[in-house]
Amino acid sequence: CQAPATLRGALLTELEAHELTCNGPTTSIIAECSAEPRCPPPCRCSPDGTVDCREKLLTELPSTIPHRATEIRLEQNEITEVGAGAFSSVKRVARIDLSNNKIVKLAADAFNGLTHLTSLVLYGNKIKDLPSGIFHGLTSLQLLLLNSNEISCVRKDTFRDLQSLKLLSLYDNNIRSIPNGTFDSLSGIQTLHLGRNPFACDCSLRWLAAYLRKNPIETSGAKCDTPKRMNRKRIDALREENFKCKPGEETAESCGDEPPCPEVCACSRAAQGRGVRVACARAALADLPRDLPLTTHALIMPDNNLGQIKSDGLFGRLPDLTKLDFRNNVINPFCRSLSGNPLHCTCHISWVSGWLRARRLATGATCAHPPPLRGAELQHLELADFKCTPEDSGCLPAEYCPAGCACAGTVVRCARARLAALPPRLPPHTTELYLESNEITSISSEQIRHLTQLTRLDISNNKISVLSNNTFEGLTKLSTLIVSYNRLRCVQRDALKGLTQLRVLSLHGNNISMLADGVFRDLESISHVALGSNPLYCDCSARWLSEWVKVAGEYVEAGIARCADPPPMRDKLVLSTSSSAFVCKDEPPADVIAKCDRCYRNPCLHGGACAASAGGGYTCACARGFHGDTCQHQIDACYGSPCAHGACQLLEEGRFHCSCHAGYTGVRCEVNIDDCLAHRCQNNATCVDHLEGYTCKCAPGFM
Repeated sequence: CQAPATLRGALLTELEAHELTCNGPTTSIIAECSAEPRCPPPCRCSPDGTVDCREKLLTELPSTIPHRATEIRLEQNEITEVGAGAFSSVKRVARIDLSNNKIVKLAADAFNGLTHLTSLVLYGNKIKDLPSGIFHGLTSLQLLLLNSNEISCVRKDTFRDLQSLKLLSLYDNNIRSIPNGTFDSLSGIQTLHLGRNPFACDCSLRWLAAYLRKNPIETSGAKCDTPKRMNRKRIDALREENFKCKPGEETAESCGDEPPCPEVCACSRAAQGRGVRVACARAALADLPRDLPLTTHALIMPDNNLGQIKSDGLFGRLPDLTKLDFRNNVINPFCRSLSGNPLHCTCHISWVSGWLRARRLATGATCAHPPPLRGAELQHLELADFKCTPEDSGCLPAEYCPAGCACAGTVVRCARARLAALPPRLPPHTTELYLESNEITSISSEQIRHLTQLTRLDISNNKISVLSNNTFEGLTKLSTLIVSYNRLRCVQRDALKGLTQLRVLSLHGNNISMLADGVFRDLESISHVALGSNPLYCDCSARWLSEWVKVAGEYVEAGIARCADPPPMRDKLVLSTSSSAFVCKDEPPADVIAKCDRCYRNPCLHGGACAASAGGGYTCACARGFHGDTCQHQIDACYGSPCAHGACQLLEEGRFHCSCHAGYTGVRCEVNIDDCLAHRCQNNATCVDHLEGYTCKCAPGFM
């Protein structure tokens, strides 16, 4: 039975006749057997299969929904619960939107059997728990939005069947930890939102840091909340050794459930409650079980086929582990150094020597080739010792790797290299370029337009303030562009011109207030744009953006971007707010307009003319008589005291005049007036000139 509630879940064959009673009219229920359910009041149903129940003050799901429904819109109501088999009658539904309700409870089988479902939107509710199996069987699901809820725990198997999922948002919840392996089945995932969760970054999240570095798909800036030493640090920027467990810091990964036990093992509570004892003896295991309980105290695995114990972080997430039993296996010796390897000490491994010295590592590694270096210890060699011959193709320009970067095939990684600018001479065959967490202040077409094979560019966590027109010109294969957490104040209208293959664009966490109409016009393949944590100014100039995110595709913007101003629009979501609300009543503040129009506030002083320049800057053409970046300085023609013996007087437009002291003349009062020109010395006396006078040096016998 599905209804009434008192008999929900009961087997019909087990009910007695007296239990099947009617407490009211039955005509509507009987009608369901004879005809397609009608459109539920007060909803509207369209021929294309859309059931529109938005903003109808509904407190529960409609009792009947047409079987042929393909899209069900229930957002912005007062619904508090999604019951068992709530949508079991609409097997072909592709999209369900339950955002901005008051949902507290989801039944474990609420979405059972919806194999055609591609989009499920649940953001903006009060969901605290995701029941076990809630999304099982949703093999076609591509978009799942769970942001802005109160979710505190995610089970390891929650997303087990979601191989088709492309975007998952858990943004803005209360999640402190996520079990290792939670995202393993998400083989098609392209974008992941984990930001604004109070993550406890102890050893239980060590795996997540490694996962996000290997799969740079998290675009919302997930950060640690605790312990104190890790507060506000980005998870994907931390090393695995930063994730430690101290007494009192361990975070349980279960959701109030009993810890899982590997299928071929037996689990029991250890003595004095010191955790779980996992016994897997004689189970023919060739590898360690991956799903060990976090509280494992002892791992007993004798008489198996273990050949190698991998250093993959498994034991790092088991803080209570005190006993290991690997007796009677076939474990091979583990090589703890580089010694014994026939190293070819050519230019290819020149970096290793410096790397070892910087970390004070003594590995015992020696060179086997070339002959002059045979037997030399690797860490004692200098850079000049590593040479390549013409046969070593790795030294050709095509194999060049910029300083401070690590290159593997066509992937160039320059993260956290303290770069102030893009590295010069980036390899032209680069397909993926990672420049996150540096000090880069600008990016231009001249620096990257030769990277015609580039598919992924990550320049997040830098100091870029402007994306200028045609910045990505020629990058026709670019599919992912991440510019989150910079200082972007302006994205010029043609900045993204030509990016027809771009699927993911992240501008999250910047200082953008306005976007020009048409800035996304070339993004024909876009599936996700992240605009959250920007102070968006939502007047009529942003109406195009409101309309674009609603029609560009299935939730191309995941309901995170919010308006900052004007006051009537403050804190409203761009996605769910009606486009008609984007109106102009007053001119935007000058500081908003000036972000992209640096000349708007006329920064040039004293009548100077402002002209926009490349890169979002400006130049000032100063009026006569002034100079400086903003014409802030008056040209002081008297600077440096040009009048040698007189007073300098300023004239208009930077000219000056010298008023000479008595006895001097000339343009700069540099000439002493010769008073001897009209002297009265007699009898062959010599005239000696002085300042404002002269003396006569008389010949012998005269005075």
